[in-house]
Amino acid sequence: MSEREVEIGEIGEFRLIARIAELVGQRGEGVLIGIGDDTALLEPSRDFCLLATCDVQVEGVHFLREAISPSQLGRRTLAINLSDIAAMGGIPRWAILSLVLPPDLPLSWVDEFYAGLQSEGQLFQVSLVGGNLSRSPGPLIVDLTLFGEVEPDIVVERRGARPGDLLLVTGELGLAGAGLLLLRGKEVSREEGQELIQAFLTPRPRVREGRLIATSRLARAMIDLSDGLASDLHRLCEASGVGARIDAMRLPFPESVRRVARERGIEPLELVLFGGEDYELLVAVSPEDAPVLVRLLEDAGVSASLIGEVCPQSDGISMVFPDGSVRPLPSAGWDHFVRGKPHR
Repeated sequence: MSEREVEIGEIGEFRLIARIAELVGQRGEGVLIGIGDDTALLEPSRDFCLLATCDVQVEGVHFLREAISPSQLGRRTLAINLSDIAAMGGIPRWAILSLVLPPDLPLSWVDEFYAGLQSEGQLFQVSLVGGNLSRSPGPLIVDLTLFGEVEPDIVVERRGARPGDLLLVTGELGLAGAGLLLLRGKEVSREEGQELIQAFLTPRPRVREGRLIATSRLARAMIDLSDGLASDLHRLCEASGVGARIDAMRLPFPESVRRVARERGIEPLELVLFGGEDYELLVAVSPEDAPVLVRLLEDAGVSASLIGEVCPQSDGISMVFPDGSVRPLPSAGWDHFVRGKPHR
């Protein structure tokens, strides 16, 4: 007979906070006061601006507890915030985490969640400096705020793209969308299927790549691809007051994405354009600087593809299809408030 797991409701809030503080460990760089006081006391670097971002993960909306391990959820929670810092060319520094937990949650779940969070944080020198705990009568909720720093003269915004600029994307697209399809189907036989699922469950934020792009001073605008290439391209164009045209034949995605899409009876471009959660970087760069930036990224071990160009706003946002036709590209990515959207 297996031993019954201790639930967090049995140890109470204050013992749980003490346990979390022990799991988090020592203070990181710039942390004068961390967990244990009313607020954290942080020391920003001289001549840097502060970046701040937050993201909430709600059980049943963003994740299903039976489909993701606590450690994976911990890593994922931090990774999606790290991607926002990357998109501005920043350096991630400090995190604040609020958890809304059902009282019957096993204590081991909390331990594993923080182990994953700490593992991801160590990769990017992020310190957890505070947070909050509350009881949930329903779903489990994870809410993380991340602070970073960036020099004001190199920060890259969404606005800044100009007609004639080229559009560059890091890495490959559609992997997370394909992984989500496989998770829903619950039948994964090939090794590549596990890789696609991991791309969805534990995305890799392009922090070092974003920093490289920013310090090169070659990018005119940048955004991370969280909600899908089509949706985030619309956001970049709206912020910059421009249009865009991308080439379907240039969109980078692996054969595994093509295979999963066809097995599910959908076009691969659906996953590439609208699947979301790839957390790659979309960059606008001048035609003169584009080859330099591509080479810079490739020398750093990162694939980079030129997928289109920036147009006047009056041209709208469109895509050239493999048959040569040009059609408007809708913004159809993730939207929290549209009915019928699937779990993410």
